[in-house]
Amino acid sequence: MRIFAESQVLKRWNLQQTGENKHIKITGKGEKAHWSLPYKKAEEKVNNPIYEQLTQVGITDLMQFVNNKTGFMGTFTHTLDRYVKSEADDSVISACIIALATNLSLSIMSDISDLNFNTLHTTLNNFLRIETLRNANDLISNETALLPIFKHYNIEEDAVHSSSDGQKFETQVHTINSRYSSKYFGFRKGITACSLVANHVPVNTKIIGANEHESHFVFDLLHNNTTDIEPEIHSTDTHGVNNVNFWTLYAFGYQFAPRYKDLKGRSDNGLIGFNSTSHYQDFLLKPNRKVKESLVITEWPNIQRIMASLALKETTQSIIIRKLSSYERKNRTKKAMWELDSIVRSLYMLYFIDNISVRRNVQRVLNRGEAYHQLRRAISLANFGRLKARTELEQQIWNECARLIANCIIFYNANLLSILLSIKERNGQHDEADLIKRVSPVAWQHINLRGRYQFKKQKHRLDLEKIIDSISGLGIAELKANLLFN
Repeated sequence: MRIFAESQVLKRWNLQQTGENKHIKITGKGEKAHWSLPYKKAEEKVNNPIYEQLTQVGITDLMQFVNNKTGFMGTFTHTLDRYVKSEADDSVISACIIALATNLSLSIMSDISDLNFNTLHTTLNNFLRIETLRNANDLISNETALLPIFKHYNIEEDAVHSSSDGQKFETQVHTINSRYSSKYFGFRKGITACSLVANHVPVNTKIIGANEHESHFVFDLLHNNTTDIEPEIHSTDTHGVNNVNFWTLYAFGYQFAPRYKDLKGRSDNGLIGFNSTSHYQDFLLKPNRKVKESLVITEWPNIQRIMASLALKETTQSIIIRKLSSYERKNRTKKAMWELDSIVRSLYMLYFIDNISVRRNVQRVLNRGEAYHQLRRAISLANFGRLKARTELEQQIWNECARLIANCIIFYNANLLSILLSIKERNGQHDEADLIKRVSPVAWQHINLRGRYQFKKQKHRLDLEKIIDSISGLGIAELKANLLFN
């Protein structure tokens, strides 16, 4: 297997006190030598000050603009399909999406808008389903990926680097998947919304119980991504790591790049090599045992069958990952998969420790996920952030509606930045263009998410040229003073 050939890197890697790597801190000498990684706290923020230059835009006008550009409303088909004669009303569908995404509920939306409750309720039942919402989200995500600014969000030169993380939400109605989490809810219950974010775009999401381990759903989010945005590198925090994720993602062509909370402790106890431990006795960083090659070779046919089940989606991938992570230790197939996972994990740890750019990239992509969570929280702020959904299905619809609003905002901002970038490049202002490339599209301070909604009234058509004119005159001095890089 190719992985065994690549793992020979373990035989050659040696972190000695040569001073060649300035980004690794080594203290002591000889047997008392110790290593550590110096970390700098990242000062990154969302809502870049450049957006303060923009005119306030209502969420209804913004959704109309995105629909004109992408046609995402066309994905909302009637539940009876061709047997219904009436056409969908885009304004009413928008009202339902906003009502659920902002956590207002249909009854409150009918009170603060020009639509009645019965119209909203009928439209919700007929048009808003999991599949129609996901199709709309995929369409907007794909259109965002076609914008000129999108390719400049790649952290690696030609690779899309994604991240996934969970965000806790308290539930007002306790459904079957609502669970206690004293850290986040005290004596109350809630759920976790896991999101996969690639180049600032939320390409997939899943609702799980607050007590479930997020690492069981990492592969699920990646493998069930239906957008055209295909990540090659994926990062999580320590909660996304288990005993099989390194191998599973590697087998399907992904590079798993998590951020560890206690990297030194894990590397001291988790590295393995292809030689006996005595071969590495002069190394500062050394494996603690030898790879069990014969076990992996013997169990390889069984491992292949497990990988085939994951690929064919014969069952929920999270179920397989959960069982593999918690199965009894004496099972030989389980032990063989753990061995493969340890090989891939050892390679990554060595690469992570030795390369400061890798550490910076992982931190940067995780910051993007946190920025999306802040936007997601701002959208669902009504009712003190507590969900009103009565069932698991309603929770999933609420989650997709909130992702749709976030996707619309990100698409709108990416449009503005793409136009601004083209102006700077056309005028030969390359320094300013380079700064624009580093502005995050995750911002909402210029978006009015609250107020009284008018859906039937003649909508205000957004004039992007006028909006761009208000900020295109910014010179490099102003940009450097205002920009907070993503």
